Amino acid sequence: MSLDIYVPRDERFGHVKLSDFLTVALKSIVQLLLPEFKALFDSTPNEFDSFADVLKLYEGGIKLPQGPLLKAITDSIPLEILKELLRTDGEGLFKYPTPQVIQEDKTAWRTDEEFGREMLAGVNPVIISRLQEFPPKSKLDPKIYGDQNSKITGEQIEDKLDGLTVDEAIKTNRIFILNHHDILMPYLRRINTTTNTKTYASRTLLFLQDNGTLKPLAIELSLPHPDGDQFGAVSKVFTPSDQGVDGSIWQLAKAYAAVNDSGVHQLISHWLNTHAVIEPFAIATNRQLSVLHPIHKLLLPHFRDTMNINALARQILINGGGILELTVFPAKYSMEMSAVIYKDWIFTEQALPVDLIKRGVAVEDSSSPHGIRLLIQDYPYAVDGLEIWSAIKSWVSEYCNYYYKSDDAVQKDSELQAWWKELREEGHGDKKDERWWPKMQTRQELIDSCTITIWIASALHAAVNFGQYPYAGYLPNRPTLSRNFMPEPGSAEYEELKTNPDKVFLKTITPQLQTLLGISLIEILSRHASDTLYLGQRDSPEWTKDQEPLSAFERFGKKLSGIEDRIMEMNGDHQKWKNRSGPVKVPYTLLFPTSEEGLTGKGIPNSVSI
Repeated sequence: MSLDIYVPRDERFGHVKLSDFLTVALKSIVQLLLPEFKALFDSTPNEFDSFADVLKLYEGGIKLPQGPLLKAITDSIPLEILKELLRTDGEGLFKYPTPQVIQEDKTAWRTDEEFGREMLAGVNPVIISRLQEFPPKSKLDPKIYGDQNSKITGEQIEDKLDGLTVDEAIKTNRIFILNHHDILMPYLRRINTTTNTKTYASRTLLFLQDNGTLKPLAIELSLPHPDGDQFGAVSKVFTPSDQGVDGSIWQLAKAYAAVNDSGVHQLISHWLNTHAVIEPFAIATNRQLSVLHPIHKLLLPHFRDTMNINALARQILINGGGILELTVFPAKYSMEMSAVIYKDWIFTEQALPVDLIKRGVAVEDSSSPHGIRLLIQDYPYAVDGLEIWSAIKSWVSEYCNYYYKSDDAVQKDSELQAWWKELREEGHGDKKDERWWPKMQTRQELIDSCTITIWIASALHAAVNFGQYPYAGYLPNRPTLSRNFMPEPGSAEYEELKTNPDKVFLKTITPQLQTLLGISLIEILSRHASDTLYLGQRDSPEWTKDQEPLSAFERFGKKLSGIEDRIMEMNGDHQKWKNRSGPVKVPYTLLFPTSEEGLTGKGIPNSVSI
């Protein structure tokens, strides 16, 4: 596909970034094509027959069939890229990098502990919330959707609460939920009848154990009533087991929950809440603030390459019939779902402390360093995120207070007010109601708004982007779609679970073609380019002539360096911080500020640039 798309000249990728991007993209596309050719000769061309088959993608490489197909591909690839792709002996041998989640242990991803840990330290650690009423209630309109409240009972989970009753566990903040029910239920009938997907709306309950880890209690899988939405949900509840068919059923239940979380991650946590919402800031900043304006100078690094990467996304990733529709379960309803969820997006709630309190995983506490206290102390995303958030806010406060000596100065800055007006009323035109935004009348509102903007563009995006290949590069751990419903007792699939549960699992989740397409895509998205600038870095040491802001920026860099040291220290203390590496032994580094080039699983670029 042509990449010759309109992006303003000063927003285009530089030559280095464009070269890196295209090289890796071409490599990944070829990696997709080769297994596709190989599959032509396989007895089951659309399936992985075993987990060993999946591991071949990383361990043995895939041999390209010789002949006209090889010539057609190699003739179309520039020599310098071909050298990177092919072995020196001339054999067409390709393989994907081994994802971190299976580097140390090939099966630990299947444990219940790792399943719960990834909600706190995986690629989508921004959804889990504290359960405050039991059973969980739905907010869907009962006049349209009937009874959508959870059917999980106290009897199903009470024996797993370490001696507590359900009420006691709720009151002591010990039960948490990964809730994908209300988001998905309005789409399920259409998804399951007009696409190749067969999936559920899910609720997953977890118990916070004394050692700080989360233990799954139950997974509820729900479908629309066959007689109509108004009759409510048809729900089944599955509880943990590691024995026989029940153990295999439980693994499938976790897979359906992971499919839901993968779709919500890609469409909402990643695309909507970082890429999409930040682009209007880039546009309004360029249109309304002169290049000499202090807020233009503050924010400009945090918009680098965003318009270009979003334009590419709109052309080949999120477009109708594009890669995303092929690889995530909502299929052709993906962008509609993302757009509907945007109606609930509120700018001020993107502040990390506000988000944590809203999800019930933290409470206000003036005696705590960040003004809030985490109810899950070993929550790597939140622990590291609060440190980064605090460093950004301190830097922004020093900077803004230097240029704005009073609230009156904010109110009388005509460029700033025009910027804020355009951002709210045109850039986020669906959100022009003042209730959604600070009024931009005080220095504190300016500081808070700039802090949130930088947080979204840098740390929030890093947290939900650069863990994609480390965790989801091995698709069984993070399947993106499901093709069959849960096997029913008496069915052929249920009988097969007794003899070959792995094959049933693989026939249920993402098929071979979409797996290869999906991991090719996230290998691109998880890489740092060679010219990446990270949080605390600028492209020129003389970006301002004012000494006080330069000194404040230097202090910001030193704070970030100290955060790196603390992250390394915590990652090394496996007794105290069990969720920082878990059974898979993948240390949590997604909010480690700096990185090297490539596929590192760490680093916070200044901007949404990939």
